[in-house]
Amino acid sequence: MNDVERFLAHAIALEREAARRYEELVAAMQTDGRAELKAFFARMAHFSRLHLAEAQARGQWRDLPVLAEHEYDWPDGIAPETADWAGVDAQMTVRSALELALQSERRGHAYYAAVAALAQDPDVRHLAAEFAAEEAEHLAELERRLHACAA
Repeated sequence: MNDVERFLAHAIALEREAARRYEELVAAMQTDGRAELKAFFARMAHFSRLHLAEAQARGQWRDLPVLAEHEYDWPDGIAPETADWAGVDAQMTVRSALELALQSERRGHAYYAAVAALAQDPDVRHLAAEFAAEEAEHLAELERRLHACAA
C-alpha cells in the first residue's frame, strides 16, 4: 500500500471494528465476578476509539476514499480485527475472552507491521509503523493479563 489516503481509510475501518469487537467483549462480561475484565475490555475499546480518532484526524484534510467491503486490501479478505469472533457470549471463560482479544490484536499488529515493512511511500511507512507500535502496546497488555490468568 503506497497511498496515505488509502492507508488511513483502512486504519479507520480496522480501528472502528476493533472498538466494536471490544464492546462485544464488554457486553459478554456482564456476569458476576467479571467486573475487572469488563473494565479492562472497556479500556481497550477506548484505546481503539482513540486510535480511530487519530486516524480520522490525520485524514481530516485529505480526500479519503470511500471503499466498498470488497475494495479493502485485507489479509484473508477480512479486516484483521474481525476474524474468529463467532461465539462471543456471557458463557465464555475469562481465558477464552483474553485469547480471542489477543489473536485479534496480533492480526491488527501484523497488518500494520506488514504495511510499514512493504510500503514504498515514506509517509505510509511512518504512519503504519506508528500504528503498529500502538498495537504492540495493546498486545503486551493482553499478554500480561493472559499470563496472570494462567498463574
